[in-house]
Amino acid sequence: MRRFLGDTLSDKLEKVVSMDRFRSGRSLSPLRQAEAYWSALRTDDGVPLRSAIDPRGLENILPYAFILERIAPGVARFRLAGQHLTELTGMEVRGMPLTAMFTGAARAEVGAVLEHMFDTPAVAELDLIAERRFALSPLEARMVLLPLKSDFGDTSRALGVIVAEGELGKRTSHSFDVARSQLRDLNGEHTVPPAVIEEVPGLAEEPASFDGAPHLRLVVSRDEA
Repeated sequence: MRRFLGDTLSDKLEKVVSMDRFRSGRSLSPLRQAEAYWSALRTDDGVPLRSAIDPRGLENILPYAFILERIAPGVARFRLAGQHLTELTGMEVRGMPLTAMFTGAARAEVGAVLEHMFDTPAVAELDLIAERRFALSPLEARMVLLPLKSDFGDTSRALGVIVAEGELGKRTSHSFDVARSQLRDLNGEHTVPPAVIEEVPGLAEEPASFDGAPHLRLVVSRDEA
């Protein structure tokens, strides 16, 4: 994974922000480590460039990391993905949309999260639970999505990390439902897309979470960017 990432990133980077400067022992989870690395790359409280992400800075969490590319409203595909995602899905996910790893019922919400993350921009966190498989213990996961800018200056990339706990099973694919989703703007304040609030009653009790979203058309692109 490290070699693959290195082959696709610029060799002209002069500085790598090491994850070691953020760790206190090994107590921080991969999600928190990724967000600390992403925050260190920000300038003027803005969104970091995709080209600033260097795999050496994420060395300790590469199996859990992935890069997304926005290809349509509410749709983002995997450009790079660590081994942990392959184990979760039972397949190579590069080129596939993020929604492919979710149940049909969860895809609209995931699409709304993606759209808000890119447009605001915002940091997204999702608590996930896999569909129960016979003879396997429950599988839960946590995902963070951190917006990035392309070389053209648009916010159309994202650094993601997913960590699952539970029995994966051999050669078993898992589809996830969203148990809870949170969005935080770049100042750390919780936020919810207005269009989603209008469709879901009772969200005033917990503004950081939402369920459901306007209908989104799934578009899958196989060509390379």
